[in-house]
Amino acid sequence: MPLSPPAPRTLKHVRRVNYQGFERDDGLWDIEGELHDSKAYDATSFRDPTKQRLAGEAIHHMWLRVTVNRQLVVQAIDVAMNSHPLKGCTEAQAALQQMVGCSMARCWRQAIQKHLGGVASCTHLRELLFNLATAAFQSVPAVFSSSNPDEPPRHLGQCTGWDFNGNGVKEYFPQFYGRVPAPPLAASPAPAPEISVKLAPGA
Repeated sequence: MPLSPPAPRTLKHVRRVNYQGFERDDGLWDIEGELHDSKAYDATSFRDPTKQRLAGEAIHHMWLRVTVNRQLVVQAIDVAMNSHPLKGCTEAQAALQQMVGCSMARCWRQAIQKHLGGVASCTHLRELLFNLATAAFQSVPAVFSSSNPDEPPRHLGQCTGWDFNGNGVKEYFPQFYGRVPAPPLAASPAPAPEISVKLAPGA
């Protein structure tokens, strides 16, 4: 069912985001993301005021390829930034290598913020990475399975449709219907900082 008819309006900006998942011959998985930003009108170029940026011409055009294993642990990452507003934008690419070894299945967004937050990398690459994990979950079947038959699949209890008390679980996973979700693990308290006090001579 489409959206309801909109109010009178004029298109100004277009963002296209695309994700794809590929199973590799070596048993690993490539999850790729592409982001493309453009305006729907001609405008003066931000980088060179003597030139025009045409409608549909890319402002941001970026790709990511993240290689993961069946447990969604990052094995390698590749990035390309074909269009970007500033010459220094490409300096943001190097920091992405710090995501190698991180897991998409656990604390993914926290890892992105830790390694790529703020000026450490690029806002748009971070955005691509955030939802790349969702594409990975949809691509790798093993992610949803469990070796323990008494444990529910990972996606149960994570949205309205898969509520443990909902019809979806009742119909397709009746053995887990009405189950009380396990509480999230509490974060370990941070150790108290060590305070070093230097006394002045003769004190």
